[in-house]
Amino acid sequence: MKTASRNRSLTWPALLALAAVSACELAENAGPPQIGRPAREYSAATLAGEQVTLESMRGRVVLLNLWATWCTPCRMETPYLQSIYEERRDEGFEIVGISMDTGNAADDVAMFVDEYGVSYTILHDPQMRGMELYSVLGLPATFLIDRDGVLRWMRYGPIPEDDPEFLAALEDALS
Repeated sequence: MKTASRNRSLTWPALLALAAVSACELAENAGPPQIGRPAREYSAATLAGEQVTLESMRGRVVLLNLWATWCTPCRMETPYLQSIYEERRDEGFEIVGISMDTGNAADDVAMFVDEYGVSYTILHDPQMRGMELYSVLGLPATFLIDRDGVLRWMRYGPIPEDDPEFLAALEDALS
């Protein structure tokens, strides 16, 4: 009995330290993201398996779009996102589409990309970490991040074609 209680007491300092670190991380990312605050750090893999981070895109305006192949509104907004990307990419604009398809869906994601002619960056997050990190309950969800990594606009739900609010935020971020 003495050994068991002694082993338990030896782990308390480690558990308290872990809880303190976890609490700080949770407090920083608690609740929905906020306009004017730094975008939450996030990384996901390309279909080839290379990790890409938001940090690596600093200096460019990034539209972070969480989507899935089975999501009808995502399918509807993808051609519009592709057209905006083609129009504005020479101005330092990047779209990062992150598939929330679970499991081993890389082939489905690749077929989607081919079917829709997507040429912007596509990542895959089969654990759907982005959903929790960005407080997303449904797809699509889109976040506009300026060149300094600050969140400037967000939308839970699809972006309608020629949405004036989105276009104004994009113009501001690019200027």
